[in-house]
Amino acid sequence: MNSHKENPDDNSRPGEPHSLRIAAVGDLLMTAGNGENTLVRDPADVFAGVSEIFSECDVVFGNLECTLGGAGETVDTEPRVISTIELIRSIGPAGFNVVTLANNHTFDCLQAGFHNVRRLLDEMGVAHFGAGDDLDEASAPAMLECNGVRLGFLGAVDERSGPAQFAGQNRWGVAPLDADRLVEQIHNLGGEVDHVIISVHWGEERFGVPSPVQIGQARAFVEAGASMVIGHHPHVIQGLEVHRSAPIIYSLGNFVADDVYYSDGDAIRWNRTERTGCILLAELDRTGVMNVRQVPTYDTGRSVEIDRSGFGDRRIARVNRTLAGGVSLRRYRREHLWVKTIKPALGYLRWSKLKTLRLGQIRNAIKSIFRAGKAK
Repeated sequence: MNSHKENPDDNSRPGEPHSLRIAAVGDLLMTAGNGENTLVRDPADVFAGVSEIFSECDVVFGNLECTLGGAGETVDTEPRVISTIELIRSIGPAGFNVVTLANNHTFDCLQAGFHNVRRLLDEMGVAHFGAGDDLDEASAPAMLECNGVRLGFLGAVDERSGPAQFAGQNRWGVAPLDADRLVEQIHNLGGEVDHVIISVHWGEERFGVPSPVQIGQARAFVEAGASMVIGHHPHVIQGLEVHRSAPIIYSLGNFVADDVYYSDGDAIRWNRTERTGCILLAELDRTGVMNVRQVPTYDTGRSVEIDRSGFGDRRIARVNRTLAGGVSLRRYRREHLWVKTIKPALGYLRWSKLKTLRLGQIRNAIKSIFRAGKAK
């Protein structure tokens, strides 16, 4: 099953009748390390630094962006985010009771790996949505009821994020981002629940701003009846806005940021900005969303902690300010030029990188900068 309903009479979490507190976080990139079934950190430590804030919430939601080993098969593309039973199991005691599987790593170990994750989540009583053995299952909402407030979660994945496969009539995969279809689902689900919450896997990695297309889609979801829109995939925080009283956060960034390994031993190692995430906190009653705030987090490599250095607060303020100023196509193209071309080129100017480059590579990099500049 990919849905789960809580009985409010059995709910031991704090919260007043007919209202609840929700915490939404970003990517849970929990990897097994460089080698099968190896642990890179103690599962008991992963969420120790945020346990207090989670204990004050009735619903804790995140993007479970990893899978388990399956039948020995994997997707051809790398990197793959393969976790362990112990790491995924740690989300239960931490307080997570709903996760999205609508992302580009859920099927890194194909259908067998997905089945192992789904089975584990079901055993733990953690609701999940956004992936399945066919389109109906992948598109089905996760339904929760807490303190008399009914929630419905829907997930979808943008094609550009690179999922292994989209679900079809007789095909396993993740739910595709079809904006018109999602709007229709929001309308239909709105009659069954008090709040529809949309989780979308979209955007460009490491971009500090969403695209104008994403902004239009998110606002359309709200206008169709969604109470919240929560984005993932860029691995960095993007801005929060409120549209028609509904919070939209385009990317919550990484929450758990384990190194992600390639088969040759190389790895993606996250920098300070990429290890800085955000907890979106809000209160919901039957009629609306209130008291929305953002809490910065930092993954130390041992545990995720509330960031009190000031770096996370400054990062959140910056992306919110940029979003409030408007994201025109021209502004988005500048971000594309910086992230995709100029920043990587500057990275190669470090001597440790520069000394390994051939003349032709340097020439091609310079040409790409000029081409990108003219195109923008």
